[in-house]
Amino acid sequence: MEMKIRHSLLSLVLVGILFVMGCATSNSIESPTVSSSASSSVAETSSTQAQATSPSAVPSPEAESEFSNLPRLEGEAIVEMVVNDSPITIVINGLDAPVTAGNFADLVSKGVYDGLSFHRVIREPQPFVVQGGDPQSKDPNFPANLLGTGSYTDPTTGQPRYIPLEIKPEGADQPVYSQTLQSAGVSAAPKLRHTRGAIAMARSNVPDSASSQFYFTLADRDFLDGNYAVFGYVQNGMEIVDQIQQGDRITSAKITTGLENLKPAA
Repeated sequence: MEMKIRHSLLSLVLVGILFVMGCATSNSIESPTVSSSASSSVAETSSTQAQATSPSAVPSPEAESEFSNLPRLEGEAIVEMVVNDSPITIVINGLDAPVTAGNFADLVSKGVYDGLSFHRVIREPQPFVVQGGDPQSKDPNFPANLLGTGSYTDPTTGQPRYIPLEIKPEGADQPVYSQTLQSAGVSAAPKLRHTRGAIAMARSNVPDSASSQFYFTLADRDFLDGNYAVFGYVQNGMEIVDQIQQGDRITSAKITTGLENLKPAA
């Protein structure tokens, strides 16, 4: 019983850390976090897509229409991310997270992550996450205490890009959008879990506030399941992830396999 209480308290502390570390600006991400003040209108996406239908790598017609302004990954892709002169191989899953994986793949293909830093590394009191992907970190003179507040801005529109929270329950054919599984009344676990080596999108407490920031889990962290969108896993190079320190930079990130599965925004 005492062990259970301790585990629950630790989970609460870690989740609290995620949110406290969120940013104060409208472009932040929180949790493996981003700022909580990301425009609240983003979170008001219809919740009618909570139920899944036909099995497919492509979102349901409703989701495809609603998110047609976002890139999608219709299948799998492999990303090679180089950190500290060492490659990390990541398999991203567009079959179960087409919008989330598509967003990440699109940013990789645009070179957005090249030169960005890992601004948040949590290994105490237990191994937790390594988080990066804030575009503001490209500037070495940007204040370190403000990192975690940034999002990707589309150069063609000058507007930040946010993506919906996308979590596919185990046994479902389509993801739940814009809600945590608990909010959607779904008791099933997500198909993509926060096991060691998972890669997921950081966001604020607004469900649809993820943009470019992502995190790797350093250990199994099932209390994050159903709340944050996992979209892939480290296939090789987890020992490199384990060695990442705050301030380390992504030398490069590129899609080595599966680029043909990336479908641009309509």
